[in-house]
Amino acid sequence: MISVALSRFRTSSALVGGLAPLMLGLASPAVAQDAQPAPAAPAAAPDANAIVVTGSLIKNPNLVSAAPVLVTDRKEMQLKQSNTAESLIRDIPGVVPGIGNAINNGSGGFSTVNLRGLGDNRNVVLLDGTRIVPATLTGVTDLNDIPLALIERVDVLTGGNSTTYGADAVSGVVNFVTRKNFAGLEVDASQQLTQRGDGHVQRIDITTGANFDDGRGNVVLGIGYQKSDAVYDGDRGFSHDAIASADGSAGGSGTTPVTGFNFGQGYLRFDPTTGVLGSAFTPYNFNPFNVLQTPFKRYNIFAQGHYEVTDHIEVYTRGLYSQNTVNTIVAPSGAFDNTVNISLSNPYLTDAQRTALCDAAGIGACTSADTLNNVTLRRRTPEVGNRVSNYVTSVFDYQLGVRGDINSHLKFNAYGSYGNSTNTQTLQGYTDIKRLQQGLALNPDGTCVDPSNGCVPIDIFGPPGSISAEQAAFLQVKSTTAVKTSLAQAHADISGDFGVASPMANDPINFAVGAEYRKYKASQEADQLAESPGELGGSGSAVIPFSDSYDVYEGFGELNAPLIQDRPGFHSLSIDAGIRYSHYKIYGTENRFNTTTYKGGGVWEPVQGVKLRAEYSHAVRAPNLNELFSPAAVGLTNLNFDPCAGAAPTNNANLAAVCVAQGAPQSSLGTIEQPSAGQSNALFSGNQNLKPEKANTYTLGAVLQPRNLIPGFTATIDYYHIKITNAISSQTSGNSIANCFGPDPLNPSAAAASSAACLLIHRDPNTGSLNGDQAGPGSGLPAFLTNSGTLLTDGIDLSLNYNRDLGFAHLGLSFNGNYTFRSKFQASAFDVNRECVGYYSSNCGIGGGESVGSPIPKFQWSQRTTLDFGKSELSLLWRHIDSLDYEPLALEVNKVAPQFQHIKPADYFDLTAQTTVNEHLTLTFEVQNLLDRDPPIVGSDIGSTTYNSGNTYPATYDTLGRRFVMSAKVNF
Repeated sequence: MISVALSRFRTSSALVGGLAPLMLGLASPAVAQDAQPAPAAPAAAPDANAIVVTGSLIKNPNLVSAAPVLVTDRKEMQLKQSNTAESLIRDIPGVVPGIGNAINNGSGGFSTVNLRGLGDNRNVVLLDGTRIVPATLTGVTDLNDIPLALIERVDVLTGGNSTTYGADAVSGVVNFVTRKNFAGLEVDASQQLTQRGDGHVQRIDITTGANFDDGRGNVVLGIGYQKSDAVYDGDRGFSHDAIASADGSAGGSGTTPVTGFNFGQGYLRFDPTTGVLGSAFTPYNFNPFNVLQTPFKRYNIFAQGHYEVTDHIEVYTRGLYSQNTVNTIVAPSGAFDNTVNISLSNPYLTDAQRTALCDAAGIGACTSADTLNNVTLRRRTPEVGNRVSNYVTSVFDYQLGVRGDINSHLKFNAYGSYGNSTNTQTLQGYTDIKRLQQGLALNPDGTCVDPSNGCVPIDIFGPPGSISAEQAAFLQVKSTTAVKTSLAQAHADISGDFGVASPMANDPINFAVGAEYRKYKASQEADQLAESPGELGGSGSAVIPFSDSYDVYEGFGELNAPLIQDRPGFHSLSIDAGIRYSHYKIYGTENRFNTTTYKGGGVWEPVQGVKLRAEYSHAVRAPNLNELFSPAAVGLTNLNFDPCAGAAPTNNANLAAVCVAQGAPQSSLGTIEQPSAGQSNALFSGNQNLKPEKANTYTLGAVLQPRNLIPGFTATIDYYHIKITNAISSQTSGNSIANCFGPDPLNPSAAAASSAACLLIHRDPNTGSLNGDQAGPGSGLPAFLTNSGTLLTDGIDLSLNYNRDLGFAHLGLSFNGNYTFRSKFQASAFDVNRECVGYYSSNCGIGGGESVGSPIPKFQWSQRTTLDFGKSELSLLWRHIDSLDYEPLALEVNKVAPQFQHIKPADYFDLTAQTTVNEHLTLTFEVQNLLDRDPPIVGSDIGSTTYNSGNTYPATYDTLGRRFVMSAKVNF
């Protein structure tokens, strides 16, 4: 990752990667940001002169890392006025936006980080170098749990770090380093509001700390509260109406408040004006009901302390508790291609409607005593209200440890920790499909055959609003799902030096060795409604309960050896190496596996101020509990084009045979509809036979600090290359279609009814579509996990920094950029090797195929200019996102309007003014998105539902417009 110092050196980010001594010089001023800093520890105190560089377990003040690290310090956090850890690091070049407050439909109520676009499950989030309990079945840490008020700096190191931190650190680590030795009281409060008067965010953090026993001990307590309001798509002009990406017309869903009846030959609806049964309809505009900013509430408590028992032994502890509430809000529920039986004795059914339905069903004359069986139904139920997923996540994590000196050359560190997390999802506003069927199954007198639950007959035959309040109350249900995780871990290491040095060096050879144990547990619990596939209209996949765990036993070692120092052509030359052996025990299976990961690198400084560095790493990622044990369930994936839809099968006998072989009834050919709202069914499943992924990564770079030639200037440039084989992944929807119907599904000449790839696709037996009642046999596209994938990305990180005293002010300039050459994904040897850098589509985004999302621009950078006048500062942040194009492979399949095939470069400016009123009060004013730039418009169905909403990509581009932030920090 890039290493960058922002603003002035005395209060800014430090060049850790390759510039550890510089960081030591910056550490003291950073502590000066705290109120009443604690006195310096006695010289003999444990670790008094040591520093832990993220990416190494060796503690040494002169350690120089061979891998680049980007550091964001408290000064930058104050200037950015971020309310969450996810928003703080989202705009860093090389970080692809993951789940956060801009993600609505598809959010799990947590926030994630995605390094290099390789997936949020392929990096590790640390707190002071230690894992905290994950909040998801995939082992991902919820960034909402990080107490920002107590964070001193954030280290981001990308590339394989499994040697240092174990599995999952394939793409890198994000390490949040807390403030130590804080003494006093600090209150930090902020308010944020958009120019349009919405999107209100309020935050208050209270931090207090004290030294005791003449500075031998310190305790810190932080309490925080944050609340943000929802901003709806309907509140912005660009997102109010769903736009069809195919032609720019009014888009939306085929599930409308006017009921659609399908008897196997396409959907028919009663025109609200004429009452005639026909095929014409207006797509339902779901946009106004979705949100651009999810409402969020958080309470968190963080405490830590340390005490020097003797001059050489120190005990330390920390604990955190966080409760986060996130509401995701989407358009109303209803029947989405559900199969029902309709009693013609329904009191709301007119004689004319009864006759029209019977004629459409092909049964001729009928009476109120008859029943229409196996009717596929589409009916949006706005009368029930919006669908709301209320996520409440409670996290507790505690650590206790001891560290100290063994002798003058050796140190030890040992700790144990335990954490647990509960994420409870409550679904509200959902239509119960069983109750809908119950209200349609009537006696000849028009009463419910099954009168339980207060059953009333349901009117699905009238115009929007025909469902009465009494009917809506009967249809509406709540459902609850809980995901519980826990992590217990123990760690012990010894580090120091051998007391000997290389013959051509002065500093001794350093090392670290140790062992680690981790036990993960995870469970998924659900009520009967959530377990029943297809019962909650529009809820996605059924939730199948399970509970599993696994143990990890590890041993590791690291070495850092200065080889040459202060010699001609070798101001310094050092090498480092590391190895970690891991044994995994998966409970409930015979699955056992061992992994070995290793790294090696070096730093050469031919002359002072010029460093060349390189590192190679062989990393691994073990399958997580969700990947191993997630039961098979039908869910939703994104698909805009189905080759069997429309008239194509009636003109192509070969294609027709394939569609029928996949389960479509012969009578449906010619009337199969394209996937509703760009979504189709897919069968998702874990795999207990999965093995660890393997990744080979390397970096090559240089650090320039020409103090004599250009005082105040530093630069780093690094090339990175990460390739993952045996990647745990599933096919994209585009690959599934292409593998069956050929590279040109618009002309599916290569399709064969007996093809294994074609027979993996299953269609609804009533309509032939890839939608359908999830309770039935139609499971859609295959999305099961295998070890067949390959991921590859490479690029260049560049950092430039310049600081100069202008007399009237101090000038700080910084540039931090990333250029990605490749970001490729191949689900298997039989699939296309898909290039996704610089492209967007429903097949491109976060690595692995199973969760495509935010686009990856080729070039992305941020530039900050700061003028420091002493007690006041003025700072401008310029963020640039390169242009993007619609994926060429996807364009061969999908029709996309020309205006949506390209996204122009985007530039955002944030202006911050900060003033120190007196020694106790600091005020900060910020204007974000200064020029009020609107996001690019690409339509509502051009990418994945999670990341493409509001006709744009809300996690990548600013959707709220100009925002004003004011904060006050009071300290005593």
